[in-house]
Amino acid sequence: MVTDPRSLDDWAAAFRGRRVLVTGDTGFKGSWLALWLSELGAEVTGFALPPEAPGSHFERLGLAGRIAHRDGDLRDLSAVRAAVAAAQPHFIFHLAAQALVRRSYADPKETFDTNVGGGVNLLEAVREGAGDDLRALVFITSDKAYRNREWTWGYRENDELGGRDPYSASKAAAELVFRSYAESFLAGRPGFGLATTRAGNVIGGGDWAEDRIVPDCMRALTAGRPIVLRNPEATRPWQHVLEPLSGYLRLAVALERDPAAFGGAWNFGPDAGNTCTVGTLAQGIVDAWGSGRVEVDRPANAPHEFTLLHLNTDRATLELGWRPRWNLARTIAASADWYNRVTGGEPALDVSRAQIAAHMEAKP
Repeated sequence: MVTDPRSLDDWAAAFRGRRVLVTGDTGFKGSWLALWLSELGAEVTGFALPPEAPGSHFERLGLAGRIAHRDGDLRDLSAVRAAVAAAQPHFIFHLAAQALVRRSYADPKETFDTNVGGGVNLLEAVREGAGDDLRALVFITSDKAYRNREWTWGYRENDELGGRDPYSASKAAAELVFRSYAESFLAGRPGFGLATTRAGNVIGGGDWAEDRIVPDCMRALTAGRPIVLRNPEATRPWQHVLEPLSGYLRLAVALERDPAAFGGAWNFGPDAGNTCTVGTLAQGIVDAWGSGRVEVDRPANAPHEFTLLHLNTDRATLELGWRPRWNLARTIAASADWYNRVTGGEPALDVSRAQIAAHMEAKP
C-alpha cells in the first residue's frame, strides 16, 4: 500500500507506453493534457467535439496528427462507448464539458445534457466494461461544484455541494452521479481506482474561449483596445493550467497503485497567498504584456457572479504530495509570454513544450 506521498515522485515515468483516453482534448485544459501525456510517451486517444474557437490550442499544436483523436459528442452514448472500446485505456481523464458560466445561463439544457448526461455516458461505458487494462479514472468537475457561501476560508472536499447558476449546479450534480456509480458499481472493481477533482480558475496560453478573463484580455491587447471588466472585485483561485494537470497526472498514478487510499474527491488550487481579484489579474497581464489599459463597465441586469471563492488543498498536499510549482507572478508572466511569442510567429508546439518542461523542472 502506498503510504508515503514521496513514493509518487516518479509519476511521469508511469505513462510511458500506456494507453490513455482524454475526453475533451480539443478544449483548453484537454489539449494541454493530451500534449503533456504525448510528451511523456503515452499512447493518447482523444474524444471531443471539434474546437469551437478559431486558432484553438488543439489546432495550433497539430494534435490531430500527434494523437489518435476521434470527433464525437459526449451526449451520444454509442459514440462514447466506441471511443472507450477503441482506446482500450489504462487511464481515463474525463475533461469534456460545457465549461462557461455565462453560456450556461444562455443554454442551460446544453449545460446539463453535457455535464451531467455526458458524465453518465462516460461512467456507463466504464461500468459496462472498458477492458481489463483499465486501472484509473480521473473525473474532472470544478471548484464551482461547492455551494458558494463566500467564506473567507477555502472549501474542503467534504463541504456541501450545490450551485446557483446552471454551470455550477451541473458540476455539483455530476459529482453526485459519480459518487452513485462509484459506490454502486465501480469502487469494488479489483485493480481499479477512480476519483473526482475540483480545480480553481485556470489560465495560460492557448485559451481563446469567450467570456474568460485571459482570452478577453488578449483579444483586447492584440487589437489595441482597452480591457473592459464587468466585475473587477471578484476574487478567484487563479492558477496556471499546468498546475491542476500535474495533480491529475499524479493522482492517476496513485489510483493505480492504491485505489482505496486515493479515491474520493480532490481539490487542486493555488496557495492562499496567490488568489487575487479579476482587476489585479488583468492589470498584471497588462504589465507583463508591456502595454494596454483596464476599464470597468458594469452591465445592467448581468447574470449573477459570486465575488469570493478559493480552495483548501490540504488533502492533495498531505496525502498526494502535490503542491503548486508557480506562484501568481510566474503564472501571469508565463501566460502573457505564451501569447506574445505565439502571436509573434513562434510555433505554439515549441512554446507549449518549453513551458511543460519548465514546469516539470520547477520545485514545488
